[in-house]
Amino acid sequence: MVKANYTDDIKLPGMLYAYILRSPYAHAKILSIDTTVAKTMPGVVAIFTGNDLKDEVGLIPTAWIPPDSDLQVPPHPALAYDEVHYQGDGVAVVIAESPYQAQDAAFNISVQYQPLPVVTDPRDAVQDQAPLVHPEIAHNIAFHWKVGDNLDDIFAQADVVIKQQFRQQRLIPSAMEPRCAVADYHGATNELTLWATTQNPHIHRLLMSGILGIPEHKLRVIAIDVGGAFGSKISCYPDEVIVSWASKKLHRPVKWTETRQENFLVTTHGRDHVEEVELAGTRDGQIQAIRVKVYANMGAYLSTAAPGVPTILFGLIINGAYKIAHASSEVFGVLTHTTPVDAYRGAGRPEATFLIERMVDLYALAIQRDPLDVRKKNLIQPDEFPFTNPFGLEYDSGNYQATLDKALQIFNYEEFRRDQENLRKQGKYIGVGFSTYVEMCGLGPSEVAGAVGFQGGLWESATVRVHPTGKVSVFTGASPHGQGEETTFAQIVAEELGIAIDDIEVIHGDTAQIAMGWGTYGSRTTAVGGAAIHMANQKVIEKARKIAAHKLEVNDDDVVFDKGVFMVKGLPARSIRFQEVALDAYLAWNLPPGIEPALEGTAFYNPKNFTYPFGVHIAVVSVDTDTGDITLMRYVAVDDVGKIINPMIVEGQVHGGLVQGIGQALWEGAEYDKQGQLMTGSFLDYTVPKARFFPKFETAHTETPSPHNPLGVKGVGETGAIASTPAIVNAVMDALRPFNILDLPMPLTSRKVWNAIRQAQLSS
Repeated sequence: MVKANYTDDIKLPGMLYAYILRSPYAHAKILSIDTTVAKTMPGVVAIFTGNDLKDEVGLIPTAWIPPDSDLQVPPHPALAYDEVHYQGDGVAVVIAESPYQAQDAAFNISVQYQPLPVVTDPRDAVQDQAPLVHPEIAHNIAFHWKVGDNLDDIFAQADVVIKQQFRQQRLIPSAMEPRCAVADYHGATNELTLWATTQNPHIHRLLMSGILGIPEHKLRVIAIDVGGAFGSKISCYPDEVIVSWASKKLHRPVKWTETRQENFLVTTHGRDHVEEVELAGTRDGQIQAIRVKVYANMGAYLSTAAPGVPTILFGLIINGAYKIAHASSEVFGVLTHTTPVDAYRGAGRPEATFLIERMVDLYALAIQRDPLDVRKKNLIQPDEFPFTNPFGLEYDSGNYQATLDKALQIFNYEEFRRDQENLRKQGKYIGVGFSTYVEMCGLGPSEVAGAVGFQGGLWESATVRVHPTGKVSVFTGASPHGQGEETTFAQIVAEELGIAIDDIEVIHGDTAQIAMGWGTYGSRTTAVGGAAIHMANQKVIEKARKIAAHKLEVNDDDVVFDKGVFMVKGLPARSIRFQEVALDAYLAWNLPPGIEPALEGTAFYNPKNFTYPFGVHIAVVSVDTDTGDITLMRYVAVDDVGKIINPMIVEGQVHGGLVQGIGQALWEGAEYDKQGQLMTGSFLDYTVPKARFFPKFETAHTETPSPHNPLGVKGVGETGAIASTPAIVNAVMDALRPFNILDLPMPLTSRKVWNAIRQAQLSS
């Protein structure tokens, strides 16, 4: 049995422990910090405040700068030294011999605050009289991004116009493992090793180098086992900067481990959009245009990838899987006195999918047509790929009708509608909801990344190193953290080199061992990282083919490779096994002219385009009108994620995504009071769904390979979270149709549903 080794498991000689004192106020001026008592407490080695750090470390940067957005980045110090801007903003750090001594001492630091006005809602924050989060940023608007044509004439002439406001509530990532960082500085060489819970070690090294002033070649970042992330471990956080600086200052290793309460307060949150949506169409069900205006809550600071989520990853795909000729997106990135917001599973794509899928249902209701028929009428057809959407995104490949047909083979729609009508006569209310979605993932290519303001490349690296005995080490710049990619990558190598999967190790997450890579997020790991491994495999095979041909005394072109054996064409008896070639490569006794010893291949894969998974999800719910309780009765998910390498891992990713997406629809939601206090700061108040809440998911797949990568894969990590939320909400609204309830804000709690039913009954 292999035992996991998490960052918090690291114990180094002489290690110290950090505890960060955090502001209880969402907005306040720091009048004084008195550490006199705390410094005398047992085990305390040092206490630092923002004034100690501000001239020695840089500000926490933003790494995504959307073009033409007038982006204004507020200063984000590692520790606040004049004002705090959200509940949880760090003001001091205690370094002690044990974590308990550090925490005890922190509670004895006296901080005098002067509370200041607070704003938490993005719509309120842009008003003229709203308190400013940062005085240099007018109206709290950190950026204003707009793309698409002026659609006023189209909407003015349309037969039908649907207008709706949606609130994508704020979500709190709840990974199994909270964040952790261990820093170990060696003064003699000016080298720092940082173990961190990160999804992208090389990006962390790049950003940390700039913040700390330590050259990249002197800074090593290691991500060992990471217990989940869902996007929350993409960002570069102040906490990692603090412990790194403290280790350099004290010349001893320093560890900081986030408590679960801190995880709720300061690890980046997700979503939090106010969306004003308009859809124009004909009376016979043809969608003509869609436009949105979004107020995206960024929190108190702009986190690492935050500006790109509501702009590029959301605004460019609001048309979804439909052939809509005209679209426009306008996004205001708004600062508030709340925890910073960044990527959360799906990152922009769930928000876009939700609004188009809800609008299709509202449109169908307005023109008195079946929502399934409206979807069929507007879906992009198989012969229209590659399809360019109104914003210029080129969908690589697809057969959306095939996934819909397969879903309807599993789910008898006509029978459901008959049952629904009969049950309504008995006072029982069930509903069905559809989500016909497409997403963009496999993030790249680098040229596009640069054009949309991402401050990095989106290629990936891989080295496939064959050892003399034929065993293989795979070094990947991708950074798996719970997705099972170690197995998937090993399968790619095993199949292509024809060796046993147990003879392969996959190494990742260490900047000292691996060539530069851009990490794991945006369902890019297999589509980009796997493609790099494939290319490295081909280099290994081609070199091995030359060695085999030399030994078999034939031309290279006369040798074929199949299932781990090199054979002479037409003479399969004349053959040599891959392992024998590997040994010959290292012995180098008789290599072909011009061939160097050893056997390995290194590749850097820069994708040609994004990939575009798609599918159809169908949810069935029942609503108890006496209590407002919602029961998920059935869930059908048919996804097309391109070529499937490991069906079990794909199934697991779909299941996990479904749970998170359904959780948003029915249970999860972060809430602040008017003073900026997080009211859902523990699992007692923030509902994470349990397995018993769900029926057995009915899943199936079609396979439409992507032409943009050599494996034909598209990505599966986010599909469930993207598709499921609107499917559930559509199902609930369908069940409530007899009460003329058109929309309810998420999460659809029993209290919210019960109140809506009662109000509808009173007004009827």
